[in-house]
Amino acid sequence: MIIHSADRLEEVQEYYFSKKLQQLRQMQAQGHDIINLGIGNPDLSPSEPTIRKLIEAAQQPKNHGYQPYKGVAEIRKAMADWYSRSYGVTLESEQEILPLLGSKEGVMYISMAFLNPDDEVLIPDPGYPTYGAVAKLLGAKLIYYDLKESNNWLPDLDLLEEADLSKVKIMWINYPNMPTGAKATDTLFTSLIAFANKHKILICHDNPYSMILPFGAPKSILAYEGAKAVALELNSLSKSHNMAGWRVGWLSGDKAYIDTILKVKSNVDSGMFLPVQLAAAEALNNTEEWHTQQNKIYKGRRKKVWEIMETLQCTFDKEQVGLFVWGKAPAAVQQVEALIEKILHEAHVFITPGFIFGKNGERYVRISLCNDEQVLQEALHRIRKIYF
Repeated sequence: MIIHSADRLEEVQEYYFSKKLQQLRQMQAQGHDIINLGIGNPDLSPSEPTIRKLIEAAQQPKNHGYQPYKGVAEIRKAMADWYSRSYGVTLESEQEILPLLGSKEGVMYISMAFLNPDDEVLIPDPGYPTYGAVAKLLGAKLIYYDLKESNNWLPDLDLLEEADLSKVKIMWINYPNMPTGAKATDTLFTSLIAFANKHKILICHDNPYSMILPFGAPKSILAYEGAKAVALELNSLSKSHNMAGWRVGWLSGDKAYIDTILKVKSNVDSGMFLPVQLAAAEALNNTEEWHTQQNKIYKGRRKKVWEIMETLQCTFDKEQVGLFVWGKAPAAVQQVEALIEKILHEAHVFITPGFIFGKNGERYVRISLCNDEQVLQEALHRIRKIYF
């Protein structure tokens, strides 16, 4: 290059899965049949009405131009109606919803809208690496807070109260939790709202997994009293509606927050393709039976993943929820990364190591449910061959 990269990139590494997927492609090019159990990339299709709507809308000549930065009314209304049905949350579709090109985009937009250099951000450990990477890109200071199995992977707010929180502006939370599959409690959400009010911290709840294998009714932090004053919530169709490549997500919260974030978004993208918006609105009308059928498939897969975990002698909670199974490696395994590499190179099966989510994930592994039962059975067979 004839110029140097920006200094901010010295603090950020290429996303783990970006590099790992390149390695897997190279191994496949060399003739190895790799089974990828690491990525949460749904292999099932969106509903038939969703696909039909996309085709119909794409065939209309007038549907290919620029669209409003806030999305069209149809998608915002569908999102508001879905929140009402799914969580019992009332949202004003014109003012309290901002469609996004995937919720990952929202992590960046929220951070750009509210963080100045040297502001502090509370990041869960273990947690989604993007929260920290974005904060680093903006020059903010990362303050990691522990999630531990002994506390059901919930934040210890009493411990956080002992810290200096005067410079903290944002706290990232994510329930159902990725990677651990932990569920939020009513007490957690009400306590977080009180905590945010006390310390003037914006709670950002990333909530894409609530419809997948839930135990009980799905939860939104916005369903709790006082939440809109102190909390934003990201959601997505990627996992819940099998639309990862469509890049449809949204942000919900008070109008003042939405308007502030729109200042960033409107200077970055030029709106979402209208047929995708209309198809997404159709997807949000999927029947309860459709979601039940998806979860029936995932339940069958999860049983196979449990067998893989048991073969690896990992301990795990059978009541965790979401698109993955999170398990703790046995004490006999000195280095989890070495175990992962052994499985990859000898069994040609890729499993995600927990260390990529933070130091509290170092003794853990994560397996995705995004492969059919036959593939999972083959992975189980290969792993058993190298262990027995």
